[in-house]
Amino acid sequence: MNIIFNFWTGLALLIIILVKSSVKFVPQNRAYVVERFGKYQKSMTAGLNILIPFIDKVAYDQSLKEHAYDVPSQSAITKDNISLIVDGVLYIKLLDPYKASYGVDDYVYAVTQLAQTTMRSEIGKIDLDKTFEERESLNVNIVNAINAASEPWGIQVMRYEIKDIEPPRTILDAMERQMKAEREKRATILESEGQRQSAINVAEGDKQAQVLAAEADKAEQILRAQGEAEAIIAVADAKAKALETVGQIANTAEGQKAIQLELADKAIIAKEKIAKESTVVLLPDGNSSPANVVAEAMTIINTLNANKNVTS
Repeated sequence: MNIIFNFWTGLALLIIILVKSSVKFVPQNRAYVVERFGKYQKSMTAGLNILIPFIDKVAYDQSLKEHAYDVPSQSAITKDNISLIVDGVLYIKLLDPYKASYGVDDYVYAVTQLAQTTMRSEIGKIDLDKTFEERESLNVNIVNAINAASEPWGIQVMRYEIKDIEPPRTILDAMERQMKAEREKRATILESEGQRQSAINVAEGDKQAQVLAAEADKAEQILRAQGEAEAIIAVADAKAKALETVGQIANTAEGQKAIQLELADKAIIAKEKIAKESTVVLLPDGNSSPANVVAEAMTIINTLNANKNVTS
């Protein structure tokens, strides 16, 4: 009984070992490279996979995720012979597990070295000033060059990013002085532009003030002239109405008597004034008495009225 029990126990253990050796569960985003008798057999992807026990074996376990690898600092010389210290970061994704396993011994090390040499080559094509301005184009050129060279390795460089560019201390000092001079130049230009604009604004303001003052003076003169014209017209209208009223009253008997009294009064006043202001004494004669003066005035008025009636 013990022998039979041991036999079945050993058989069960053997079956478990065989099943465990033949069944492989590959995780997501990983790939197993299988060899049979030391020769490449297949690449197993995520999921359930079957192996032949003691014949097939997993030779390489490759990750299909994108990985970031640091590129060590390196020295590079620009086109204008300035030495720089440059470092960066590589983002690599494995596309073909077979090529990555058998095409290169260590694809990470190989790509890192290729990135360094390509970086030195690309920086040597441009001047110092361009290295800071054209980082994006440098990154693109490096990625394209690495992908062209690493195609047999079954990997793809997704992107390359320059982390830091460090020029010599003397160059940094010169660049700082240059930037300071540029800032001072821009400040001077902005200040002069501000003064110029201020002068223009003041001149424009003076011009507009003069124009407004001239327009106000013109409007004032026009209004004054219109007021004087209206006053003259109003005075003329008043005189015309007064003369018309006097003429109408003069045609009546009462008007004639009033005119006679007015003329006599004015004649007497005039002679009194002359007598007071003159050293010559005028003696009245028969023709210069108030009654004669009034008679003469009435004769003139009657003549005018007769001419007026004839004309009518």
